[in-house]
Amino acid sequence: MLSLHFVDDYLLALEKPHGMLSVPGRGADKQDCLAARVQAEFPDALPVHRLDMATSGLILMARGKAMQGALNRLFAERRVEKHYEALLEGALEAPCGAVALPLICDWPNRPRQKVCFQHGKPAYTEYRQLFHDAAGQRTRVRLIPHTGRSHQLRVHMRAIGHPILGDEFYATPAGRAAAPRLLLHACRLALQHPVTGKMLVLTSPAPF
Repeated sequence: MLSLHFVDDYLLALEKPHGMLSVPGRGADKQDCLAARVQAEFPDALPVHRLDMATSGLILMARGKAMQGALNRLFAERRVEKHYEALLEGALEAPCGAVALPLICDWPNRPRQKVCFQHGKPAYTEYRQLFHDAAGQRTRVRLIPHTGRSHQLRVHMRAIGHPILGDEFYATPAGRAAAPRLLLHACRLALQHPVTGKMLVLTSPAPF
């Protein structure tokens, strides 16, 4: 059953569960995905952005090619505000900060990504501490990506020494064992509706 946050004649906002692909992957075993399930109910629905399979939270889909183009332009022009919530390993040295490290696919180990100053594409992430659990040695943060590189938040948090808990690719062995899933959730989307012009602000509390 679809979890809809917003629907009109032009776009849909949905909740993607962790462990589900946003769009079909390669191979017959990777055809079940959020896009396919949405299209079974809304045949005109088209993807405009993705969340990692392991990430949960808010995702937009366009209704029709024209709206897909309009929403793609908003994302390309960075006019869609995206916030994520995550639980990190350890304690941050500062309550807020930013990471500006270029990223590229680590081809021998794909789908992993890595920092590469020579060939990587620019990537910029803000982070803000929400709460530090000293007993559990974990920190809850708000993450605000200003670019949309693959695995950006996951690689940037590892780069500052605080991987996201439950991350099978980038966490420490203890961090992987500490959670049954990647503790990363798309909790807020804000954009100006391309047709009505009204601000659309969507929120979803982190389920962890």
